[in-house]
Amino acid sequence: MINIIIADDHPIVRRGLRQIVQDEKDMKVIYEAANSDEVLSGLKEFKADVLLLDISMPGKSGLDLLVDLKNIYPDLPILVLSAMSEELYAKRILKMGALGYIHKESAPDLLVPAIRKVVKGKTYISSKLAEILVEDLSKKDSEFPHENLSEREFEVLLLLGKAKTVSEIADSIALSVTTVSTYRSRILEKMKMKNNAELIQYCIKNHLID
Repeated sequence: MINIIIADDHPIVRRGLRQIVQDEKDMKVIYEAANSDEVLSGLKEFKADVLLLDISMPGKSGLDLLVDLKNIYPDLPILVLSAMSEELYAKRILKMGALGYIHKESAPDLLVPAIRKVVKGKTYISSKLAEILVEDLSKKDSEFPHENLSEREFEVLLLLGKAKTVSEIADSIALSVTTVSTYRSRILEKMKMKNNAELIQYCIKNHLID
């Protein structure tokens, strides 16, 4: 039996994902989580074979949680599901240790085969993501400036994109204001932008925030 934990802050989405796998005789949803704290609690209480993780949850982001999970549970197969564009997120997610990335609209068709693949420790790549990766091989430079950011810089970018202040960001990710300010300066430099307003516009234009 493949034991599955679903992590998504929307009850309707969780219910939909559960319905997709309920007809599979060898799959069972053993726990549902609405935020990062519940994910960690569920993993302590239950033995999961696969974690289905949304990256846009309240509190600690799914991206930050992904980093923590790979440190705590390095062998846990994590399949990320998101409404965010594959072009913008999928490559970074795979680099961070997830074994697959599925756009939520594709879940009805792709979720079951993706689960079966990642539970074996293999990476699941959709046909769309495969095309993106092939196209990247012919590009000398990244199409999106944010792809040049480190994981922590990218996390700070998303929070800046939501119009969070440096102090608010420092509180939410447990860093000092000085450290966050340093990250902000690096982000502006790497992305060749001048201020927070340009960063916010970039995040909105490229659908990095919902």
